[in-house]
Amino acid sequence: MGRARLTELRGPGVHPRPLDARALAALAANPGCHRRALLDGAGIDKGALARALGSPAAYGQSQFALVRGTSFEARVKADGGTELLRLVHERLAPGTPAPGPEEVATPDLSAAGPAGRAARTALALRDATATGGWALLDHPMLAVEVAGSPAYVEPDAVVVHPDGSWTVVEIKSFPMIDGSADAAKVGAAARQAAVYVLALEPVARHAGARTGRTVHVRDRVLLVCPKDFSNLPTAAAVDVRKQLATTRRQLARLTRVEEIAAALPAKTTFDLRLADDGKTATRPPEELAEAVEAVGAAYAPECLAACELAFHCRTRARQDGAVETLGRGVRGELGGLRTIEEVLTAAGPDGAGPADPDEEEDPAVVALRRAAALRAEALAGAAVPTPRTEEMGCH
Repeated sequence: MGRARLTELRGPGVHPRPLDARALAALAANPGCHRRALLDGAGIDKGALARALGSPAAYGQSQFALVRGTSFEARVKADGGTELLRLVHERLAPGTPAPGPEEVATPDLSAAGPAGRAARTALALRDATATGGWALLDHPMLAVEVAGSPAYVEPDAVVVHPDGSWTVVEIKSFPMIDGSADAAKVGAAARQAAVYVLALEPVARHAGARTGRTVHVRDRVLLVCPKDFSNLPTAAAVDVRKQLATTRRQLARLTRVEEIAAALPAKTTFDLRLADDGKTATRPPEELAEAVEAVGAAYAPECLAACELAFHCRTRARQDGAVETLGRGVRGELGGLRTIEEVLTAAGPDGAGPADPDEEEDPAVVALRRAAALRAEALAGAAVPTPRTEEMGCH
């Protein structure tokens, strides 16, 4: 029943859009947003939906960046991954014998569909672990449960070590200058890698049970980037324990997609009714907006860099005067005050505010009144320069 309802939400004949690790990391960062959980869980194309609503997303990688990233990844994995294995050994296994090209297994992971590829990946990881040697899995497919729905993610590579441990490899095209890279980009890569580690953990438990070996997924991933301003690869080990704990906790908090869908009006659908070209939406934007607004959202300014519907949600939040537009930090400080109008009313003119005993006990209201009083006091005591009536002579 739940799966059929999600199909109805997409529309007849519309294939579900797969989730990637970047989208999962963004979803985990905002688990209170039922709108994103439902749309992602149902496999709805949020980018196409945003365009049909008249609020297209303005983020994403340029075509040039995508081509550059693909070219760099191909260089890193050339010659059977010789350079990549060298970096893995150098950063994560120093003091152990370096693997020779003929000592590294590169299993074939091809299979029909994402579920078939995920099963083939699990089998290859188990076999490589049982062998007790090095193995390089290029673009393995992994499954992770999100709000009760399976999602498939695809890391750049996973390396199996002779000791039975597994390492996630993330290959990015941003530079690593003098051994360090942009902190924000490294943080985003770490959150993405944490999703892969999380997806690998049940596979590792199964492989350990079948092989009798101690199998674990390393919580230090290998980040490979261009060195300085060249196209030569370099790497750094990144600890993702914090991101892993956060992602695990936030994904566990997500409400099941079927529960969100069951609370919607019976005829709600996000079908764009595409024209014969397969791109042009023919459904009126007003109908789509009504369907979207039927699902609760948890907008924050951070959504602008992570969700295709962020501009639509921001417009609605501004129209409602919601304090969420000011950021999560401000929203948390304001307690039960939900709108900017409520905040201004609570502060009152010059910090006086309404004499309501219940409001006096609210720390947020007390702080707002105190801030307003201090502002009024500062403005009243500000020195205003007296205009000069005559110009001073030149001596």
